[in-house]
Amino acid sequence: MSPAARERVTAAVHSAITTILPGLDPGAIDHGKHLKDLGADSVERVEIILMITDRLGVRRPLSDFSGIPTVAALIDDLCRTES
Repeated sequence: MSPAARERVTAAVHSAITTILPGLDPGAIDHGKHLKDLGADSVERVEIILMITDRLGVRRPLSDFSGIPTVAALIDDLCRTES
C-alpha cells in the first residue's frame, strides 16, 4: 500500500474516532490502545467502525473487527483490505 493510501486510512480512523468521541483530543489518539481505552463504550465502538468502513467503502461484517486489539491493528487491517 502506498504511503498516501495508508494516510487516507489513518485519517479516516482518526476522523471517525474524534467525531464519535468529540471530547477526545486528536493528539490523544494512542495507536497502541484499544478503542475502549480511549473512552469508547460498546455502542460507540460499533459507530466508529461503521463510520470508518462507510468512508472507506469497506464491506465486511462487523464481527471481522471484534478481535482487533489496538488502533494500530485496526489501521493495519484496513490497509490490508484496501490493497
